Amino acid sequence: MPFRFVHTADLHLDSPLRSLAMRNSELAELVADASRQALIAIVDLCLEERVDALIIAGDLYDGEQTSMKTARFLANQIERLHRAQIRVFKIRGNHDALSKIAKELVMPDTVKIFGGHAEIVEIDKGSLQIAIHGMSFAKPHAPESLLPKFKHPGAGFVNIGIMHTSLAGSPGHDVYAPCNVVDLHTSGFDYWALGHIHQRTHHPGTATVVMPGMPQGRDINEDGAKTVSLVTIADDRTITVEERLTSVAQFDRVSVDLTGVVEWSDAAAAIEQALVAERARAASPHLVVRLRLYGQSPLNFQIRRDIDLMQAEAEQRGDRVGKTWIEKLELAIDEPAAASVEPAPDPVAELRWLMRDEVVARSGFRDEIREMVRELLADIPPESRNFAGRDEASFESFIDSLLVEGAEHMAAFMKAADRGDG
Repeated sequence: MPFRFVHTADLHLDSPLRSLAMRNSELAELVADASRQALIAIVDLCLEERVDALIIAGDLYDGEQTSMKTARFLANQIERLHRAQIRVFKIRGNHDALSKIAKELVMPDTVKIFGGHAEIVEIDKGSLQIAIHGMSFAKPHAPESLLPKFKHPGAGFVNIGIMHTSLAGSPGHDVYAPCNVVDLHTSGFDYWALGHIHQRTHHPGTATVVMPGMPQGRDINEDGAKTVSLVTIADDRTITVEERLTSVAQFDRVSVDLTGVVEWSDAAAAIEQALVAERARAASPHLVVRLRLYGQSPLNFQIRRDIDLMQAEAEQRGDRVGKTWIEKLELAIDEPAAASVEPAPDPVAELRWLMRDEVVARSGFRDEIREMVRELLADIPPESRNFAGRDEASFESFIDSLLVEGAEHMAAFMKAADRGDG
């Protein structure tokens, strides 16, 4: 008889969404509840597939969570698995180490939470002997690899290791129990159930090494449909991994070219067309879109001035498409290029290029803007700071876009004033 289990990690139940809530409270409520709905989907999958176990490779919680509502919800989901005699194997990740619920919630005997020392749970399933290895950390920081602390794989067993690790490092993720993938393949284990990095990866080799990613994204930097792994270990010890959808809402970036568009209604129609196409591609029930409007259009100023109205137009089109939300509008629109004939001087255009090519390019000016942004970031909650990038390279890219967009906004408003637009 095969041994089957679902492997997931990084649910981050009740992760705060302050920045999203400031823009759209209804959308924030949807996304905040989506992590719970994803856990329900995971439990549903376990029951439907009649698996033997659910493996949670860390960060079920999102830090210092004290909500009893979350505790009751989690207890109900665990009880559903317990009644079906589906075992749960869980390790604590760096966020779980901060959670009070993680320490206080009483679990049934079908749930095994691995402690701070390496442990092994042995299971017999038909002709298969399964050894599940796990180890948690009590503190949110783990600067050294956990692999040397695991017990040796048992001879004759199918050995499954559960580890929360940043591997060799990943942008936007803290270093946590770093580990070399090559060492995992040469460890003698058959399957490594990993967690911590939110992007799904499968590392082929001697062992089956899977980072399932998070089952539900929380912002635009965690875009795309999210999944878990349904794993089957056959009687001949071969391992099959299936990817199963769990995300209720998926974030995606959508670009709309407005080159040559001169009417506001045509711009709104172009947005709707792009949303219809993206909705058709999206696998999750809800689609949360960050719209990027680009190209050369005489609507440049009007859209920049009335971006709130264009946001409302986009949201209306999203409602029409169905279960499609607009998270934010980004503008990369430009004025149409001037015709080569009648090269009459345009002082606004000349000033625009001066700002972009001379003022913005000065290192001193850039340093001042960079310092202003850093001061702003220091004054807002850590979970709201990702808009300015998750590493130094993306931060510098954000500064670039800020400077260019600032010049574009000023030029658009000056051009309107020169025309006498109200």
